[in-house]
Amino acid sequence: MKSVLAKVFAFVGEHSLFSPGDTVVVAVSGGPDSVALLDILLGLPDLRLSLVVAHLNHCLRGVESDGDERFVADLAESRSLPFVGERVDVRDLSLRERLSLEDAGRRARYEFFDRVATCYGARSVALAHHADDQAETLLLRLLRGAGVTGLAAMSPRRDGRYVRPLLSLSRQEIEGYLHARGVHSRMDSSNADTAFLRNRIRHELIPHLARFNPEISRRLAVTADLLAADEEVLETVAAEALGRTVREESAGRMTLDVTKLLRESRGVRYRIYRRALALIGGGLQGVSFSHVRQIDDLVHSRKPNLRVVVPGEITIVRAYDVVNFSAGDVEAVCEGEFLVEGPGCYPLPAGGELVVEVAPPPDNVATLPPERACFDLDSAPFPWVVRGFRPGDRIRPLGMTGTRKVKDLFIDEKVPLGLRRLVPLVFSNGELVWVCGFRTGHPACVTEKTVRTVLCEVRATPGIALK
Repeated sequence: MKSVLAKVFAFVGEHSLFSPGDTVVVAVSGGPDSVALLDILLGLPDLRLSLVVAHLNHCLRGVESDGDERFVADLAESRSLPFVGERVDVRDLSLRERLSLEDAGRRARYEFFDRVATCYGARSVALAHHADDQAETLLLRLLRGAGVTGLAAMSPRRDGRYVRPLLSLSRQEIEGYLHARGVHSRMDSSNADTAFLRNRIRHELIPHLARFNPEISRRLAVTADLLAADEEVLETVAAEALGRTVREESAGRMTLDVTKLLRESRGVRYRIYRRALALIGGGLQGVSFSHVRQIDDLVHSRKPNLRVVVPGEITIVRAYDVVNFSAGDVEAVCEGEFLVEGPGCYPLPAGGELVVEVAPPPDNVATLPPERACFDLDSAPFPWVVRGFRPGDRIRPLGMTGTRKVKDLFIDEKVPLGLRRLVPLVFSNGELVWVCGFRTGHPACVTEKTVRTVLCEVRATPGIALK
């Protein structure tokens, strides 16, 4: 018994899972592992932890589930610990959200534990996963298909809040501890149901592998730990590589440089994509290797405008020499049209504003930045019509003879396909006089005969890369 406490205490210290005096929510199902976790944490007096017992009734096993809830409540009372219990119909949740029972249960548990931790101001939520769980998780992910990240399995600390103090213990050590302490627990009958893949791994695959190596569970747990150490190094490499390749970053959006991406090795590129997806979408739920490969194919393609949509509603768009990762659909549209009847400030449908003022022309109109323009007000009288790009739009560019398709202008300026319809177009007397931020039209040009001029500026239009 003392060896178990010493082992856990050393593991907790090695991974800095707790600080003395911490408030910790302990997830207790009533089974041997979680009951042992609670008892062990109470047996570490040097830490002086304030424990809160939390139990979620999944309502899947009828009276058996209710019995688990009562057992855990009585256990908390016998130890003079606060108890928080809640019931969630996990089967109904799985049907409503189209999740497996396992995924629905996991979501319900973590949402419940988060609420309890917030309510009590707890720094950590302690989970009872142990070394055998680690081995089972590694095999589970291997069978489903995973790289180093997945095979690293469970870490001692997850998402900052969740900790696993028992990862250094085997199931046999836990059961021996409970027996020596005379502590009783509940048995979940569903743990024997081989309809669940994890149970088949536990009851069929691991015993079979044990014929080749009796220490298979311990060896797999050690392998997962080694992979976790490698994962830490690789994630550091990926973070540095992302910093080298990112051009722009804002809320819900990230732009990566294609040329710099192609300088990275394949494995680093894959991690860059996954890291970008996680940062934009808040996680990688549902993202598989096939999605990562699709992104890499997009990066390698010679086609200038391509897109991929991955789980989490993240849209990845290849636009010439950059790749844009965006939350949601990036193909917003400057819909409808509005009139500019005179000087003033006009909000643009796709964001930003158009500012128009009557003012003398600058000394050199040609030096104006792309987001500003100057027009002969007699050649381009009010009212103006402002709208988004439409197929077939043409302009007579200043300094050129004849007309040009706006589409060809966008291609020359490498405007991403999904952003072209965000660019406002200004018309006067039915003729296009300004592709905002890109090109002014000849009919409105300022000459020596110009009497009245108007200065225009497009401000803070999201997504439009001005020259």
